[in-house]
This record gives sequence, structure tokens and C-alpha cells, in this order.
Amino acid sequence: MIVAMHKPVHAANLPKPVGPYSPGMGFERLIFVSGQGATDPATGELVGADTAAQTAQCLRNVQAILRAAGSDLQHVLRCGVFLVDMAEFPDMNRVYSQMFGDNRPARTTVEVSKLPSKGLRVEIDCIAYRP
Repeated sequence: MIVAMHKPVHAANLPKPVGPYSPGMGFERLIFVSGQGATDPATGELVGADTAAQTAQCLRNVQAILRAAGSDLQHVLRCGVFLVDMAEFPDMNRVYSQMFGDNRPARTTVEVSKLPSKGLRVEIDCIAYRP
């Protein structure tokens, strides 16, 4: 009998989660990345007030977790994007497009009333695979 196991994924260069969850979870070749905010791991602070800068940092944080699991952004299958103001969708979308290049994962984008950190404008989670 083969037993499938899941295991937490942590990136050494990212801050610890603010709650009782893992930054990522690996199951066989799949990687589930928890919602990532725009905290700069080097400073522990939010990268800036604008959605474009925050989107780039969110995706760098996602990428760090994926790389720790043996994957990268080109292997992302699906993303969830949470914005505090849908009027900022074009700014998020522009940076998102640049970061993903030719990969176009399935995606859901929703407006939320609030995110966990003060000043946070965007949060992104994803599902990817390890090639």
C-alpha cells in the first residue's frame, strides 16, 4: 500500500507566518502556497503603499516558497488574488503579467473589505506543481 504524504514548505528567507498555518504545503508534486502579503523579508516591513509595488513583493514571496519546494512561477496552475479596491485591478494586473511572463495560470480576483496587515492592498495565493 502506498501512502501519500503531505509536508509543510518553508522558505528560509521569509518571515514566519502570523498564524497557525504553513506558508506552503506540498502533496506529491503539488504545492499549495498560502496567501502572501507584501512584506519585504529583509526589513519585515510592507514594501510600499501602492498596489503595483505590493503585487511584485507578494509574487516574490510566493516565488520564494515555490523555489523552496522545487518549483517556480512558470509552474503555477492557479492563483487567488485579493484586492482591497478593485479600482487597483489594472495596476495589479500589469505587474502580475510581467512577473508570470508567458505563463497564464487560472485565476480568481476578488475585492475584500480588509487584509491582515495595516496598509496591505493585495494578497496572493497559488497552487503549483513541482516538475
